Amino acid sequence: MDEHSSPFDKSADYYDMIYDASEKDYRKEAKRIHQLVRSYKKSKGKALLDVACGTGRHIQSMWKYYSCEGLDIQPKLLAIARKRNPRTVLHRGNMLTFNLHKQFDAITCLFSAIGYMKTIRELNRAIKNMACHLNAGGVLIVEPWLIPESIIPGHIGAVFVNQPKLKLVRMNIVVVKGRLSTFEFHYLLGTPEGVKHFTELDEFGLFTHNEYLAAFRSAGLKVAYDRKGLIGRGLYIGVKPTKTNHDVQA
Repeated sequence: MDEHSSPFDKSADYYDMIYDASEKDYRKEAKRIHQLVRSYKKSKGKALLDVACGTGRHIQSMWKYYSCEGLDIQPKLLAIARKRNPRTVLHRGNMLTFNLHKQFDAITCLFSAIGYMKTIRELNRAIKNMACHLNAGGVLIVEPWLIPESIIPGHIGAVFVNQPKLKLVRMNIVVVKGRLSTFEFHYLLGTPEGVKHFTELDEFGLFTHNEYLAAFRSAGLKVAYDRKGLIGRGLYIGVKPTKTNHDVQA
């Protein structure tokens, strides 16, 4: 067994294959996000920033509705996103610290990427930083990771990719340590050149519903919660006020 690599160091080339095999519907999700932005947004513009954009598949569908930019910390995923979205400005940066010196009418942080924040302090800081990049009346939509009571320690996850000249298995077991959920992803990759195995380690912070709400409120955003969300994990919807600071709903 080789040593762990950080997320996507070795798996970036297979990222899209894995989520195609999982039947993730980026077009449907983009349409739903647009519906929510249209319902909540008070600003007049159509500038959208996708934070933790990964390989840029949400952006690819969002161009139908918005003028898009993206941001991610992973260079290998950004390289794929650039090939997919050649007209899109893509930035490398950390959601905690990025500063693009401009504001947007909508900011998205999807597919539970906010879970890479491992403490409440980091969660608050990331939400505040994204809120600072919103125009007045702009909308921040965050898809959370699982809340502590919803995660199942010991759960076995497995995805299978079956192509004529490539077979891939990704398997993991969920380990929970306090407020962290840890995933040791094992990849078994078969090609005509042979079979190889590698691992990647991922960790996600576990935050309660009230902690997510508090982070949005602390950032000065009106906050609403869509329980169903895109894939059953819910969505937090923050609106940067133009005059008042009262919640839309909770």
